[in-house]
Amino acid sequence: MPPPVAVLGAGSRGAGDRLVEWAGRSGQHQRVPAWRGGLRFDFYGRVSTEDYQDPVTSRARQRDLAGALVAGHGRIVAEYFDAGQSRMLPWARRPQAAALLAAMADPERGFDAIVIGEYDRAFCGAQYAAMAPLFEHYAIQLWTPEAGGRIDHCAEQHE
Repeated sequence: MPPPVAVLGAGSRGAGDRLVEWAGRSGQHQRVPAWRGGLRFDFYGRVSTEDYQDPVTSRARQRDLAGALVAGHGRIVAEYFDAGQSRMLPWARRPQAAALLAAMADPERGFDAIVIGEYDRAFCGAQYAAMAPLFEHYAIQLWTPEAGGRIDHCAEQHE
């Protein structure tokens, strides 16, 4: 789903105004990005300390991957990083992932997309499939290095 675009009508209550009103009533958040330089991304990463991984270097590596992925498309405006949390836990039980979920539901949120540092650190098993409808409902794009950019929720190759 491409980012929302403002449609201007010819009159004071043109077709574009009616479309914006309809979108507002549809229950989905349809917003024009406030930052004109592209999308505003929130970064999500995770590291488990079970395998003696260093949270500082793991976060830096994931953040660098995410930053390189979104370069030219927008900028990262906030970071959420869970350290010491198993990927087996659903997002709602990881402190930073839960905070990101809460931010998604905020109609005044300051981001348009989420960029993941590494897919396997963010999702396990069927977690992504369970969350994809939530991303769609809130009109949040999800970008991963493994997909080479934005995940298309409807594309077979991105399942």
